[in-house]
Amino acid sequence: MMGLLITVVVVLGIITFAQLVKVFEVTKSLKGGDDHMVTDKENKTQASLMFGYLFFFFAFCIGIYVKYGYLMLPEAASVHGEKIDTLLGFNFLIIILAFIITHILLFYFAFRYQRRVGGKADFITHNNKLELVWTTFPAIILAVIIIYGISTWNEITRSEPENPLIVELYAKQFDWTARFPGEDGQLGEANYRLISGTNPMGLITDNTLDEKLTELNEKKGELEAKLMDAIPDGKIAEDTQEEIWKVEKHINKLLAFQKEADNRGAGYISGFDDKPVKVEFHLPVDEPIKFQIRAQDVIHSAYMPHFRAQMNAVPGMITSFYFTPNKTTEEMRLITKNPEFDYLLYCNKICGAAHYNMQMKIVIESREKYEAWLNQQPVFYAEGLERLLEEELNKKQEVLASKK
Repeated sequence: MMGLLITVVVVLGIITFAQLVKVFEVTKSLKGGDDHMVTDKENKTQASLMFGYLFFFFAFCIGIYVKYGYLMLPEAASVHGEKIDTLLGFNFLIIILAFIITHILLFYFAFRYQRRVGGKADFITHNNKLELVWTTFPAIILAVIIIYGISTWNEITRSEPENPLIVELYAKQFDWTARFPGEDGQLGEANYRLISGTNPMGLITDNTLDEKLTELNEKKGELEAKLMDAIPDGKIAEDTQEEIWKVEKHINKLLAFQKEADNRGAGYISGFDDKPVKVEFHLPVDEPIKFQIRAQDVIHSAYMPHFRAQMNAVPGMITSFYFTPNKTTEEMRLITKNPEFDYLLYCNKICGAAHYNMQMKIVIESREKYEAWLNQQPVFYAEGLERLLEEELNKKQEVLASKK
């Protein structure tokens, strides 16, 4: 009921205003006035209101920044992030100065060149000085911005640090997995052809190759049995034959991996002690980190806003970037005055229905705490690692025995 009354009042108010306007027009025509002629007084009033709006507009912009400025980029927490923020601040400074100057001139011209009785406008078809000013000056400003931006980009991307900690980020719908090297300090090789229920990241080790080959040979046997029962030259036979061809191609690729290992005289052993982790991962502060990024299904994007880092995760290829975190999680909680603050890894590509929930917690801490955390993480294939350690011990014992 209240809504209906408000609607009626609003409608009646509009009708009343329209009638008052008509009364004003009739009164003015009876006095001999011309509705279509704008007087100097009206022009002066409008020109003065332009200046009033200018101050209101600037006050509004400042108020919006004061109220919502905290929603802009968060505090930078990496070395290169501070350089990016400096570059961004420089660009904002130029943009804001241009914004202020152009708007002041815009409203000043509306006031200065208001219509007056007897006034006459100049007709200018061309002015070389004006052309030179509004072409040269913006060109110089843009050149400064571009040169500064390129130099900053080159400084960030071309000065790769020595001996960074290498971490793999593996994306799939809809979660992240981080993989850290084990005691050997090397990440094991990986390939999508090795992906299975027990090997979701497709790590290449001697045992994962054997397991996948066994699985594929069993599948090939089932398909061959199906082909024998199918009607020759029928649709089912054609589809089954194509599936057999795909499985054989897959098997040949895996056999090529084994042959490569035989040629170099060593198996795929570096992946045994790798440490895949989910939900959250830790990194040491003030140490360079290099991320290697892969995707299993669609294009994702590894995005860490506080570190000013983003890189696409593309199926079939490895992308990478690096940064050096310079603020621990605890330090950032003090800076933000938020005891529950956490660094987060997001996906910045719309990769599907649950894209919004694809994130992973990052903890930045001291080297000692990082090593303590890493030592608690399980290795990828403990049995294989134990076997390698046992073989290594046997070799050392054989060498000692031969010397005796």
